[in-house]
Amino acid sequence: MVSLTQKKCTPAEEGVQPLEGDALETLHEELGREWHVVHEHHLEKEFHFKNFSEALSFTNQVGELAEKEKHHPDIHLAWGKVRVVLWTHNINGLSESDFILAAKIDLLLRS
Repeated sequence: MVSLTQKKCTPAEEGVQPLEGDALETLHEELGREWHVVHEHHLEKEFHFKNFSEALSFTNQVGELAEKEKHHPDIHLAWGKVRVVLWTHNINGLSESDFILAAKIDLLLRS
């Protein structure tokens, strides 16, 4: 099985339904429970840092990754923390790309 971090984000085609039920649960298990699935609509995770500078640096890394993957999260920056919210806007819910980007965001902290 190919891990989420080895996949590329792809645009959801028109008419595709958002993930729900077992399909959503399977991807959530693979990603890990540190990311929260909220109302089967979006993924959310808060990252904590020592100061604003580290939080800002991480925000910029997430932004660069999002551009590379062509899949863009909502990023909320505050002193010592960054909250990332992901969903696929054109289907108004979750797609596999949201889980792929979340997994790659987690990798930023491991490198």
